[in-house]
Amino acid sequence: MNLGNRKSLAAKTLKIGKKRIKFVKSRVKEIKDAITKEDIRGLVEDGAIEIQGVRGRKTNISRKNQRGTGKIKKKVNKRKQEYVKITRKLRKYTKEMFNQGKLNKEEVKEIRKRIRNRAFKSTTNLKLYLGGLRKWEWKQFKREEEEKIKLIT
Repeated sequence: MNLGNRKSLAAKTLKIGKKRIKFVKSRVKEIKDAITKEDIRGLVEDGAIEIQGVRGRKTNISRKNQRGTGKIKKKVNKRKQEYVKITRKLRKYTKEMFNQGKLNKEEVKEIRKRIRNRAFKSTTNLKLYLGGLRKWEWKQFKREEEEKIKLIT
């Protein structure tokens, strides 16, 4: 006795999954005779076909909306995508430099402004800028030291 066709017909009729449908074993002959959707509905009302509850989690546990910068997967135009990628790389690099103690807060602020204004095309470009910045600071420090020495003598 294969009742697979009846089960799939019942699933279509009741708009539920096949796994939720159970036939009462004592009334299998009636179920076997059912051909139409109307017959199936009648058997459900009579109690020959039982519908089981939904399995699994009954209530969706609401989680916080996780919409960090890495989670946003919106389609945007190519130029904006490139800008976002470069900006994220550069900001990550500046953060690393700050954590290592190679940059102070003011420098980070200035660099982030420049990143926002697309002053740097890549991380190498930013590194070159930082190298120049270091040289400039070193030269300024040397000048101040020389001026102090002149004042002393």
